[in-house]
Amino acid sequence: MKEEKEIKKFVKNRYAKIASKGGSCSLSCCSANIVEQAKAIGYSNEEITSIPPEAAAMGLGCGNPTALAELKEGETVLDLGSGGGLDAFLAAQKVGENGHVIGVDMTKKMVEKACQTANRYGYKNVEFRMDEIENLLIEDNSIDVIISNCVINLSPDKLTTYKEAFRVLKPGGRMLISDLVTEGELPEDIKRSFDAWAGCIAGALEKQEYLDTIKKAGFRSVNVVAEHSFGEPGMDDRLKGKIISIKVKAYK
Repeated sequence: MKEEKEIKKFVKNRYAKIASKGGSCSLSCCSANIVEQAKAIGYSNEEITSIPPEAAAMGLGCGNPTALAELKEGETVLDLGSGGGLDAFLAAQKVGENGHVIGVDMTKKMVEKACQTANRYGYKNVEFRMDEIENLLIEDNSIDVIISNCVINLSPDKLTTYKEAFRVLKPGGRMLISDLVTEGELPEDIKRSFDAWAGCIAGALEKQEYLDTIKKAGFRSVNVVAEHSFGEPGMDDRLKGKIISIKVKAYK
């Protein structure tokens, strides 16, 4: 429990610094060309240029969960770990003025940044809350769609996180998650590294274990709808070929 608290504190501090600087986190931050970077992980040029540039500059995660979520007019969407709001703003465009998007993030500065951006650009159907994904302050059975982008691997307690997602989702509701998993075991020194946790690597589960965790939380029809090997310049040679970006769709 103490180690979990220390991990969360370290990750929170790391992302607070990112918010303060206005930059993005590791894995998706190295390229100066945001549009090309976005295309590489599933965003279109039209999508990335249709949202506030402040949100795009905060980082792109490891995939585009809104692309395969099949969002509909009027739906209520929950974005777990919304950061600067990139996916929340995209979702807001798709659900329209009669829909509603809730972005939750445990980092105060990220939430403040996202709220400022929403106010500056007149988004009326989006709200951002400071909340922990393992203990959501959201009513049972109130959400149509849950999305998340490279965030749940940051949680030391993924089963509790997915149980919370299951609780707040409406019966028949759906979830589309972009996240990182591994093919095989990671080296022990990387698992113990706080920097690797904050960089979305140390907390990544083996692929089948990750999918089994979602099923244990109660979800049905758990399927990987897209995946590709994930890497970045300077990545530890021991990790090459072991880090996989996946998009998972599941239903309550």
